Amino acid sequence: MQIGGVQLVDFRSYRTLQVDPAARLNLLSGPNAQGKTNLLEALGMLVTGRSFRTARVAEVPRWGAETATLSGELVRAEGGSETRRTVRRSIVRGGDGAWSLGGEGAPPWARAIAFGWQDLEIVNGAPGARRNFIDGSAGRLFPTHLATLVRFRQILARRNRVLQAHRADPALAARLEPWNEQLAAVGMELIDRRRKGVASLQTELARVYASLAETRSKVEIRYRTVLGEAAEPAALLGALERSHREERRRGQTLVGPHRDDLAIEIDGADARTFGSRGQQRLVALALRLAEVLPVTEAVGTPPVLLLDDALSELDPRIRGHVLRELAGAEQVFLTTPEPLAVPGAAVYHVNGGGITAA
Repeated sequence: MQIGGVQLVDFRSYRTLQVDPAARLNLLSGPNAQGKTNLLEALGMLVTGRSFRTARVAEVPRWGAETATLSGELVRAEGGSETRRTVRRSIVRGGDGAWSLGGEGAPPWARAIAFGWQDLEIVNGAPGARRNFIDGSAGRLFPTHLATLVRFRQILARRNRVLQAHRADPALAARLEPWNEQLAAVGMELIDRRRKGVASLQTELARVYASLAETRSKVEIRYRTVLGEAAEPAALLGALERSHREERRRGQTLVGPHRDDLAIEIDGADARTFGSRGQQRLVALALRLAEVLPVTEAVGTPPVLLLDDALSELDPRIRGHVLRELAGAEQVFLTTPEPLAVPGAAVYHVNGGGITAA
């Protein structure tokens, strides 16, 4: 898949912008705080309908604007022919002051994978960052995963309200029973897709990391849950029953996919504790690049890569390995504060909310 011509109006630092990306590697160079990441964000929102930087769409329109719009053409080559789809999205402030995102949805084969500084938290941050990574990855592989995640969170919130409101009620267990059944059914559905997503990443992660680091070090990821290898809702129901006393005391649900984690190890050692910052950054980048093959196999077309300052803090040798890996990808947008000489790449200079081809 590729992104064709793109137009932005009142998006972040851009009053207006039109750009026609190259089909393969696009280098966006320029000083910091000039709009490189804003452009990547716009490209990601065009494809996915979401920002990889914020959950608050109110942050996206240019300061003082009442609306922001973006449009572009998504292209898929298949069997010697091309499919083109024009996508338009708008962010509008309503009469009540609330911002909403609307417009046309992207076709089901459109996927984008973004990497940014915040991805370091996947390796060295709290478990929530790793759960978000797993769910984002699974959402690109399984069309209904994110909807299931929303449903699970709704059930979890209602179950927690019952726990908090009726902690002293002798009949609390009976009140929780219908919520337990729903939580177990939907929760195991989530866990099953997460496990499949992690399994699809493991082989490719080992290859990508070894290629980038040029080392024999082995990187492994494993899905961690108190349920072990259990795959039936009955296992989660049993765990809920065993934690009932502590849940009553604390007023919150203590077991389930919202408490699970992802183990990331380098040569058997926890990357969070024992990995250097350079290793952690390289593992985070490798995790994103490892998604390319599973996504391609799942939807039948390669995803677009949106890489924000991906070469930062890497030594020149490893930077060369990263660029070599990117040469095999479909369409790539890579930001860099310094000009790079990469054969065959389209180079754009971003400065002051404008972009010019080098």
